[in-house]
Amino acid sequence: MKNHRNNDLVDRRAAAAEAKATLVNVYRATMENLRPEQIARQSERLAAAAAREQRREEKEALKAAERARAEAAALALQAEIEAAKHAESEARALAEKDRIARVIEDEAARKAKRDQRYAARKARQS
Repeated sequence: MKNHRNNDLVDRRAAAAEAKATLVNVYRATMENLRPEQIARQSERLAAAAAREQRREEKEALKAAERARAEAAALALQAEIEAAKHAESEARALAEKDRIARVIEDEAARKAKRDQRYAARKARQS
């Protein structure tokens, strides 16, 4: 038996493999040439990402400071309200004690006048 080779097919396969190898070699060479550019672009991207992260952290710090300031202001306002309520209740209690004292004084004065009238009547009758 003779070895019949289809040279057309073998040639096409060899040409395709050679073209593929050439493309791979060209790609590798291009990648090697682009490598410094890629490194530069990558470093730019990393710098931009670091700057973004720093800006985000600064924003968060500002927001946290604003929240803390707002909470402090709210606490101060709450303390003022509590102090005002306490002062009002103290004033109300003082007014109530004063009113009670006046009522007791008026009652004592009324009783003193009554006792005086009673004593005057007894003095007239004797």
